[in-house]
Amino acid sequence: MNLDKLKTLLEGVQHGDIDIDAAIQSLRYLPFEDIQFSKVDHHRQLRNGFPEVIFCEGKTVNHVKEISRRILAAGNLLFATRATQEIYEAVLTLDASAHFNELGRTISVGQPSGELHDGILVVSAGTSDIPVAEEAVETAQILGNRVERLYDVGVAGLHRLLGNHETLVKARVIIVVAGMEGALPSVVGGLVDKPVIAVPTSVGYGASFGGMAALLGMLNTCAAGVTVVNIDNGFGAGYSAALINQSHGDFKT
Repeated sequence: MNLDKLKTLLEGVQHGDIDIDAAIQSLRYLPFEDIQFSKVDHHRQLRNGFPEVIFCEGKTVNHVKEISRRILAAGNLLFATRATQEIYEAVLTLDASAHFNELGRTISVGQPSGELHDGILVVSAGTSDIPVAEEAVETAQILGNRVERLYDVGVAGLHRLLGNHETLVKARVIIVVAGMEGALPSVVGGLVDKPVIAVPTSVGYGASFGGMAALLGMLNTCAAGVTVVNIDNGFGAGYSAALINQSHGDFKT
C-alpha cells in the first residue's frame, strides 16, 4: 500500500464511504504478512517510497511465486532481481504483463505512475559487464526514471569514452560498471561534476579475485565524487541513483 492509497482509504472512512471493518481488512497485513517462510513487508512502500524487492537467488521458484502473489495482491509494483527463466514463467501465471530482462536477470510487473525523471546514465566498461549494468537500468526505471545507456567504453579504448563526453556531462548521476582492474569510474569521475556510483563486477582473469581487484581499485579512487557499491550489485547502484535523481525520494506507484 502506498501513501496515496492509504489517504484514499482513510478519507473513505472519514466520509462514510468505507466501513471500519472493510478498512481494518485492508490494513490487517501492515506492517508485514507472515507466510511462514517469509514475512512480506507491505509497509515498505510507506517507509521507503517503494515496495519490497525480491532477491530470488537462494529462494525456490514456489517461494518467489508466493511472495510475488502477496505483493501483487496488495496492489504494489513487483520487482525481482537475480531471477531465472523458470521463475519468470511462474510469475507470468500471476500476471501476463510481467517483463523479464534476461541479461539483467530482473522481473518487473507494473509501471511507475506520474512523471518520469531524466538524468541517469549507466556506463559499462565492457560488454561482459552489461548484465550488471542492465540490473541497474531496470532498477532505476521501475523507480520512475528514464535511463540512458553507454556500453563498452572501457579504458582499453579511451577514445570511445571521450567520444561520448557530451552524454556524460548532461547526466545528473552516472553509474559506472566495470570489472578487470576497475579503472573506469575514476576516469569518469575526473571528467564530470556529477555524482558517480561505481559498481565493480566479478568479470576478469584469476588475479581479479572475483571482483575484489576492481572493488579495491574503486575504493582507492583519486577522483572526488565517486562512491562504491558491492561487487555485481547493480540493484544497489540503480536504487541509489534513483534516490539522488529524485532527491525528494517520492517514488509514486
